[in-house]
Amino acid sequence: MRKRNPHQPDPDGILLIDKPQEWTSHDAVAKIRNFFQLNKVGHGGTLDPNATGLIAILIGRGTKLSAKVMGSDKTYEGEILFGVETNSQDTDGEIVAEKDPSGITEEQVRTEMHSVIGDQMQLPPMVSAIKKDGVPLYKLARKGEVIEREKRFIHVYKFALTSFNPPHATFEVKCTKGTYVRTLAHDLGNRLGCGACLSQLRRTKSGDFDISKAWTIDDILTWDRDELASHLIPIDQI
Repeated sequence: MRKRNPHQPDPDGILLIDKPQEWTSHDAVAKIRNFFQLNKVGHGGTLDPNATGLIAILIGRGTKLSAKVMGSDKTYEGEILFGVETNSQDTDGEIVAEKDPSGITEEQVRTEMHSVIGDQMQLPPMVSAIKKDGVPLYKLARKGEVIEREKRFIHVYKFALTSFNPPHATFEVKCTKGTYVRTLAHDLGNRLGCGACLSQLRRTKSGDFDISKAWTIDDILTWDRDELASHLIPIDQI
């Protein structure tokens, strides 16, 4: 933790980080806030704990750009496991069904992925941070509750197969904010008749931000406040 002069203002800007697995977006914000003794820190879009990749950390006056950054399109790379369905739609959840996926072909997977490109209404999973009467759905799901959810409008620009090694397949997807990629994987399994869940996910782009410009947490924790300021994207560039 870096000591801060109480009269020293926070730097202003956006820090791109490569979130490690098992960290929440809140964990990353808290670590940077506490380590550099900052007053105003936020983020520009959550990632599930099991996912890795790009998060924009908003610092100082950069927090005012939250809506703009969170509203940007996102790009992900990931892996799907066919033949397994879980209550969370990813491999973190409890298995609720298993089927034999050996009959599906690469051509079928490509065709079904391509079929979802465009506008659609997506039903959010029960295991999500969406709130019902102030309570996150995942807390209700832990109690075994399943409640009615409203579908949300999303747009999928790209959903492309990059490798097929049954029962696994890797993919790249570009989509609008609020898209649940694990739901794309789950729904793909339903259409193929074998079930599926998301086994890996990595965010590579958020709007104009790219993972190639992101820093690891280990790198960041070697800096002082001046070095932190020097690595921020200025808010007038956003």
